[in-house]
This record gives sequence, C-alpha cells and structure tokens, in this order.
Amino acid sequence: QILEMYLNQIYFGQGAYGVGTASLTYFGKTLSELELPESAFLAGLLKAPNTYSPYKNYNLAKKRQEHVLGRMAQTGFLTESLVRAASGTRLDFTRQSYDRVAPYFLEDVRQHLVKEYGEAMTYKGGLQVSTTLNIPMQRLAEEAVRKGLRDLDKRQGWRGPLRHEEPPETLPAEPPTVYPAFGEILEGHVVTVSDEAMTVLAHDLVGTIALPDMLWAERRLSEGESVTDAVVTPVVSATQLVEPGDVIEVSLKSTANDTIRFRLDQTPVVEGALIAIDPRTGAVRAMVGGYEFERSQFNRALLAIRQPGSAFKPIIYATAIDQGLTPATLVLDAPVVYEEEEPGKTWKPENYEKRFFGPITLREALRHSRNAATVRLLEQIGVGRVINFSQALGIRSPLSPDLSLALGSSGMTLHELTATYGVFANQGLALKPYTISLVRDQHDHILEQHVFEPSQVVSKETAYLITHMMMDVIQSGTGRRARSIGRPLAGKTGTTNSYRDAWFIGYAPNLVTGVWVGFDSVGTLGKVESGAHAALPIWTDFMRKSLNLLPVRTFAVPDGIQFVEVDRTTGTLVAEPSQGTTTEVFADGTVPHPPVHQPADPLDFYEFDQLDETVEPR
Repeated sequence: QILEMYLNQIYFGQGAYGVGTASLTYFGKTLSELELPESAFLAGLLKAPNTYSPYKNYNLAKKRQEHVLGRMAQTGFLTESLVRAASGTRLDFTRQSYDRVAPYFLEDVRQHLVKEYGEAMTYKGGLQVSTTLNIPMQRLAEEAVRKGLRDLDKRQGWRGPLRHEEPPETLPAEPPTVYPAFGEILEGHVVTVSDEAMTVLAHDLVGTIALPDMLWAERRLSEGESVTDAVVTPVVSATQLVEPGDVIEVSLKSTANDTIRFRLDQTPVVEGALIAIDPRTGAVRAMVGGYEFERSQFNRALLAIRQPGSAFKPIIYATAIDQGLTPATLVLDAPVVYEEEEPGKTWKPENYEKRFFGPITLREALRHSRNAATVRLLEQIGVGRVINFSQALGIRSPLSPDLSLALGSSGMTLHELTATYGVFANQGLALKPYTISLVRDQHDHILEQHVFEPSQVVSKETAYLITHMMMDVIQSGTGRRARSIGRPLAGKTGTTNSYRDAWFIGYAPNLVTGVWVGFDSVGTLGKVESGAHAALPIWTDFMRKSLNLLPVRTFAVPDGIQFVEVDRTTGTLVAEPSQGTTTEVFADGTVPHPPVHQPADPLDFYEFDQLDETVEPR
C-alpha cells in the first residue's frame, strides 16, 4: 500500500505525477498496455527524472533502463534472454505534446486543490479552475531567469567536460527531422579538435564550435571548488579545453547555409526565483521557483527563507517616515562600534565602499544603501517599531530584535517581501497575493472564489514618500541599470554578507516584481556579484518587456504631499533654487523651517562650560 501510494504520487518529469500519468506522457499508453522495456524505463526514471529524460539524452535514459533490467535478472525476476530482448528493443517515446509553462505556479495550484478537495476530486472531478497567471509575462519571466542565471554561471567559471567516452565511430548521414531550439542546452560529443575550433556531435547534428564561442571558459573551476577559487587561463586554442571523446554541454547558435554552429555552454548550478504581482489586486501574474522544475521542484519564490540584505532597508526608512521624519532628515553615516553579548566581541557595521560619508539625508542614505547610517537610524527610531511596522505590512517571518535588522539579517521569502513592496506601490493599501480566482465543479457550482479584502496598513503619504525615495535608487543609486526602461519605477537592491544572496525588488504602479539569486547551499556567488550585478539584470529584462504589455502609469501624488526646495546637503528650506538645492517631497506638517541665523553671544559659551559635569554628552 505504501509503494502504491508512492508510485501514484511521485514526480516522473514532464509534468507527470504518478506512474499512470507517466505511462501516458512518455508512451501514450495505459499501465496495462506497457511492455517490459517501457516499464523498466519508468522504474529507472524515478531516481532523477531530469537527468534520465529521454528528450534530453536518449542514450543515458537507455543505459538507466538497461541497469534496471540487469538488476531484475540478478534478483531472479527475469531470465538473461528476456533481458537481452528488452535491452535490444528501441524505446519509442511520444513527442513532447506542449511546451510546459509555469510549472512552479501550476504545482502551487495543484497542491492547493489537493489539500482543499482531495486527490479524487482534483484529478477526476472535472474541476474548472481560473487562475491569475498571465502567460506572456510568465514566458518572459522564465526567459529572463534562465538567461540571467546562465550569464552569471559563465562569469563564475567553466566546470570542464561532463565525462569522457570513446568518440563515435560513425556520424549521422542525415540531419534530424526536428532541430533543437536555439539556446537549448544539449550534450555534445567532441569528435575532433584543432586550435581554432572543435567538431561536436549533439542531437544527431554535427557542427563546429569556433574559438570565440568558447573564450568564456578561461575561468576554470574544479569539481567541488567555490566560485572564488576559479583559475583564469587565457584560451588561445581549443585543445586547452577538450580532447576527442569528451562530453560537453553546447547550445545551437545557427543553422545558416546548412552549416551547423554550436557554442560552448553550461547548465547553471546557481539558482534563482522571480515573482510578479499586480499590486492593485494581489493577483500573481508570473512565478519562477528555480532554474528548472525538472531538476528541482522546490519553489524558491514561495518557500526559500533567505536573508534580504539591503532589500529590507525600505521598511526601516518607511517606519522612520511614518514616525514623522522626512527624506531630508539628516542621519550620521560614521563609524560606530557595538558590544555584542559574547564578551570581547564587537560589531562594526561598514559601508560597501569601505568609507563613511558623514551627515547625509535619509534620501541619500537609501539611494546609496549606506549601512552605518541605516544602523544609526534604526537605533534612533527603535527596533520594536520597525518589527511592528513590518508585520503590519505583511511580513510573517520572525525578525531579529536587534540592530542587525538594519542590514537585513532576518530571513524571509521572496513572496512576502515582494508583496510588502506592493503595499508601497498601491498607496499603502495591502491586498493578499493569490493565484486562484475561481473554482467550479463539473456542474458549474462555485466551490471557491477569491474575495478582495483591502486594508490601509500605511498612510498614502508614507507610501508615496518611500516610493519617491526608491525612485531615486533607480535614477541615480544602486539600481540605475533599470533607468533605461524609461518608466516611472521604484526599487531597491539587496546583497548579503560574502555575496551569498542577491536581490532586487521594484515596481511600477501596476506591477511589482521581486528577483532573488543564490546557491541552495548558501555559498558565495563570487566577488562583486551583488544585487545590482546578479539580480537586477533579470529584473530589468523581465520588467522592460512585461511593462510593454501594460499601459504607462505614474505614481499618484496624495493630497497631503508638498514639493519644496531644500538645501541638497543639509535638507533645510531655502528661498530660491540654486546649484546647491533640490526639490524635496514632504508630508503636510513636516516641511522644515528655514534656518535662523543669530549672532553668537559670548555668554552662551560660558553657560555651556558651567553645565553639570556628571551629565554625559550624547
């Protein structure tokens, strides 16, 4: 019974859950119609559906099937003659019937349906399910994540050939009837190598890889090494990288003039996630939970608890704004040392640039993500206030009740932090993210319908002020790569210690998107692989194309907002604009007064000198 339950629920790849669905998916047959060679294939597939996928590597899938047949003979279930006959039978698989879209999103929906209505109703009950998925956006999200992770993986270094086998004795005389997609990663067998190129057999195609299409492999990584241990050796000849018989990963570059050209490629080890939400409704429009669902079904967009680093800072600054501070309020960015609980240990928050900038405005501190200034600000407004404010915004993960919160030390999910930014995008109005809008049974009766329950958790003024400050992050701060999109946008980068996590979360008035990049093993992404370098390109790629599907919107200015001219350095009110001034935004009642210049009185210094010496200066 346990085995039956297992085989009816386990994932077989290609979107197939359960052995019955897998039989239909791979062979177009019911279980009772399967022959021995096909059953042995399905049994072997369970160990690693992605690795042994026949659509990726038929030969490897066949070897796995033959291993299963061999074990059955060893244990007495099959005779040697049956094994030879089954091993000699070619497996005919069904053509992949569709390009599977949004597997992580659909898996989340499937799990919800099974939990609410049971397996029988979910799989056989004729449920009609309406979801929030926007398929064009979802395709753009998958493409952006795939490209961003591949680019990052190449910057980290080439891990070398997969293995070595005897070179193929004969090459296909005819090209395949179906060519692989451009950019699809394939296993290729190196046939010949020269200084300028290599000849490769992949997917029954014989093609070449020219030297320029393998130069990125000058950064070399040995098995098990950290990306920081990569060795750089300039590639001047293809013979430095491979020899005939090596099995490598390639992708199709061109087929012009019947000439097949590949490029050296590599499946990323690094992972990433993206989630896009309509902040006006809470509808999840796109979701990517990892590089490839076939490789790992763990949904990093919903489930991975990771430190957000500086991506948490807008919540601290929004708390300060909510307490009556302004974007022009000064905070000191200077060295500070805190005693830790453990005797003799201290904590010295540092800035990314390893230098400090003195008194700066809150806007400037957030724009350039100044750590020391943010720690002082958190100390000033109080950790408890920030935790309460975070929870009001929708953060449910536990938050550290100490000053390390300023640097995003408390782990949380991409889903919850992106939804929090959505509150700022929606003028302080919170709406719970959802994926299912309506469920009907086979008789058209409504079983489930999403109900909107908006809640004003932050004032419109606070939401606008923090949005305006984060617009500066994109215009001239750490997120300026996204400025080229040319839309009203706000957002914030996030990077954790040793570059273990890279984040970018940002929004237009009608779409909020969060991106996270990192290793499941929580290893370093490599020097300088910050949120701006590793996550922001994915976000920018997705938002540039997705916003073309939506009308241009500007951030609405609430009634209680004023625009006034202030001194760029001190944040004080000025009478006339000049080179040293800027237009700043304030909530009603928080506009600073112009400075009052009074002549110094010598008695002031005398009175200061007579202060009680027991009072400590602050």
